[in-house]
Amino acid sequence: MAPHSVRLAGPDDAADAGRLLHDFNVEYDAGTPGPEALAQRLAEIMATGESAVLLGGDGPDGLAILRFRPALVTAGLECYLAELYVVPDRRGQGLGRALMDAAIELARRRGADTMDLNTGEDDTAARALYASLGFVSDEGGATNIYYEREL
Repeated sequence: MAPHSVRLAGPDDAADAGRLLHDFNVEYDAGTPGPEALAQRLAEIMATGESAVLLGGDGPDGLAILRFRPALVTAGLECYLAELYVVPDRRGQGLGRALMDAAIELARRRGADTMDLNTGEDDTAARALYASLGFVSDEGGATNIYYEREL
């Protein structure tokens, strides 16, 4: 299988990233302010340096959004994979893995010593990908449950 191109997004890529994030939110019935508003917000958060967006494929056809924060128990950073999305007709072709490989490498280069993420229990394809990359969903047999609340 041919390698997939993955690159770090810059300010000129915000429209493509916003479109992909909008499509992701629509596909999974999450709220979205629209691709233009998402593009603007992504440009703002990329400019801080605390977040990074990776784009994959020629379309681009997928994205990974990473958020970095100081770790509590080490001198390194924690990296949170906020989003991973591949357009439906490109799934199962290795683009998600290429995005994850690039995300892990970028996190290491930036000084992160852990990466965390969450996904739905029924998203078996994503769960299989994450497990194949060494992510674990439990420690000591206890299931981790992710909570969220609007403020």
